[in-house]
Amino acid sequence: MPAVPLPLDQTFTSFEAAGGTTVARTLHPSGLRVLTEHVPGSQSATVGFWIPAGSRDEAEGAYGSTHFLEHLLFKGTPTRSALDIAIAFDSVGGDHNAVTAKEYTCYYGKVRDQDLPMAIDVLADMTAAALIDPAEFETERGVILEELAMADDDPADVAGERFAAAVYGSHPLGRPIGGSPASITAVPRDRVHEHYLQHYRPSELVVTAAGAVDHDALVDAVVSGLERHGWDLSLNADPRPRRDAAPARIEGRIPVTAVRRKLEQVSLVLGTSALTATAEERPTLAVLSAVLGGGMSSRLFQEVRERRGLAYSVYSYAPGYSDAGAFAMAAGCAPKKVREVLRVMSDEFGGLAAEPVSGGELARAIGQLSGSAALALEDSDSRMNRLGRAELSLGEFVDLDTWSERLAAVTPEGVQSLAGRLVVQDRVVVGVGPVEESTLVA
Repeated sequence: MPAVPLPLDQTFTSFEAAGGTTVARTLHPSGLRVLTEHVPGSQSATVGFWIPAGSRDEAEGAYGSTHFLEHLLFKGTPTRSALDIAIAFDSVGGDHNAVTAKEYTCYYGKVRDQDLPMAIDVLADMTAAALIDPAEFETERGVILEELAMADDDPADVAGERFAAAVYGSHPLGRPIGGSPASITAVPRDRVHEHYLQHYRPSELVVTAAGAVDHDALVDAVVSGLERHGWDLSLNADPRPRRDAAPARIEGRIPVTAVRRKLEQVSLVLGTSALTATAEERPTLAVLSAVLGGGMSSRLFQEVRERRGLAYSVYSYAPGYSDAGAFAMAAGCAPKKVREVLRVMSDEFGGLAAEPVSGGELARAIGQLSGSAALALEDSDSRMNRLGRAELSLGEFVDLDTWSERLAAVTPEGVQSLAGRLVVQDRVVVGVGPVEESTLVA
């Protein structure tokens, strides 16, 4: 099945996807969008409430607001306390949580099919009627500062955040998702509340659910839940447009970053700018990353760990956003091995540009990506997330068969061509641990 477009002026669509599932999408007159994937035989469901606002959307003086809201929506509404929200899911053996990203925030719950109405009502209550109580706000400020301190104790997390700051420069994508200790300490409750009022509206909200779901019943439950908890869905509105996919102009990159820490290892990230989330060559980039650092048979793993014994962990990754992206190689090694690890990373990256990958490597990479995608879809969480990304970021639904076909169309020459364009770009390198900038410069 070819990819199914999701135009923002189509009120309803329904189609069968790979594996015999049924995907349906409703655009409510208020601008609210609801997508479901019915999975035959499933006895549970995952539902997510998505707001297309992330850390990149915060105004100056309100950095960290998105992450703050992720916490505060669990702290109570006029009809439920924070404990009530926790009990609602705990009493049925369900799971509920949230995630803040650079371009969205998602609140989700996973429950048995019989408990889905409860999950929808609780999430609708949290989304539409969060109190953002001043006392709870100050309590949660302390919790978030502790969370940031915990992340700061993980050198790999620090390296990843610093890499984003380095590769995206002055672009909002370079800011930390969770905010910084300084921004969280400084942001006032009123600025976070303004962020809430600006983005938590029917025309912004996307609800996705997968598993044992009935589309019409779920749409009715979402609409009635939001109205019951205070939102007016009687006013017609267009859904929020998707972000501009034109590649952004990135300025202010930081070529070398050394974060001095008293550690046993140095966490390294070496990379460059790459493709946006909707770029036509994303399947090629996925294969390139898999060949280079996607598993135990990858070039980096074999050369850095197996042959040279330079590191325990080494891998590559390729984040993509609406208007920017990156490609990175990461490893953790002893301080005395930093130069050699960086040299091997650079050589292996260059090797992809020097000659086409072998047929065996290509087949392994495609098999790995296709197989891991299929295994992920055994979980309703992954299917729910796929619907959210399709609606918010991609503008199309790509099922497993279509994704596998796109991967199968990748050629050795395509991988070599893309690698050749990436390898000549300006690179950034980050090291966290007992390391100096001079050591990180080739």
